Amino acid sequence: MYGFTTTLAGLSFEQALAKTIDALKAEGFGVLSDIDVQRAMKDKLGAEMPPYRILGACNPPLAHQALQAEPDIGLLLPCNVIVREEVPGRVVVGFLDPQVMVGLVGKAAVKTVADAAEQRLRRVCASLGRSA
Repeated sequence: MYGFTTTLAGLSFEQALAKTIDALKAEGFGVLSDIDVQRAMKDKLGAEMPPYRILGACNPPLAHQALQAEPDIGLLLPCNVIVREEVPGRVVVGFLDPQVMVGLVGKAAVKTVADAAEQRLRRVCASLGRSA
């Protein structure tokens, strides 16, 4: 598997999105990008779909370490987090597993960064699961 998820129940999409961003901040991640997939599909294709956002989460110290270990790792950054509504009141939050980078790059220094990022993101995921 290339990621891990948690499901939030009893929250609106906007509430789940805000909780996710707050939980990321608590682990030292900022959101560098916020792609509104629902809006893009509507604007570009006229297609309707439930709310769906892709957050580009970045922990600056970890990103710096990764870039020092492998300058081209920027192709795999930032850590993507999805927030998507399955049905009203039920929102899935998914996290790209940073270990995917290790498999692609294969450097020990990148593994160290991926391990730290994974621990932080799994804590974010767990904290959201507890608050659901």
